[in-house]
Amino acid sequence: MDAKTCLEKLRLVGVLSFATVDGSGAPQIRCISAIHFDEESFYFFTARGKNFCRELLEDGRVQILAYTRFKEMIRLSAKAVPVSDERQGACIDTIFEEQPYLANVYPDDTRNIGIIFEIKDAEIEYFNLGVNPIFREVYVIGNGKAEYKGYKITDKCIGCGKCAKVCPQRCIKAGKPFEIIPENCLHCGACYENCPVKAVERLG
Repeated sequence: MDAKTCLEKLRLVGVLSFATVDGSGAPQIRCISAIHFDEESFYFFTARGKNFCRELLEDGRVQILAYTRFKEMIRLSAKAVPVSDERQGACIDTIFEEQPYLANVYPDDTRNIGIIFEIKDAEIEYFNLGVNPIFREVYVIGNGKAEYKGYKITDKCIGCGKCAKVCPQRCIKAGKPFEIIPENCLHCGACYENCPVKAVERLG
């Protein structure tokens, strides 16, 4: 798996959940299909009068989530910015060509109320529950930054093996110290809660 494949999977899913935060700090989620991908960026359309647009203009942070029929979760975290005024018209036309249903929502020149946002730099989390053991990785596109989550076992480990016994995915291997295999970790925290000497630390 890699970032490019994840983006292609997002494109194939088609309808994506977009999460933002409003002015009072409350989470907001929308389903959006007015999207376009090219080799360098991910674009999406909304109307300038929508709260979604205001939240993006004021803050810019967005998370985009998809769940495939193969039990894959793909989450993209980024900052979205409006494309330049010179490119808005062409980008809107491209999305309307690729998503013909939009002509029913915004017929003729009413599409001009729209605005296109672009994402160039992002972190992508890939999480596959359809394989055994489960598989997860983090990728970046552009200048995105990866933030690794989950748990690690420190040098405080006494080698008792209790963490490995309670791990649902059996992704902890013996050593000095014991080691968590991050690609197979659920991030459930069982090792963290059951370590008798508090040798497990939370990441992120």
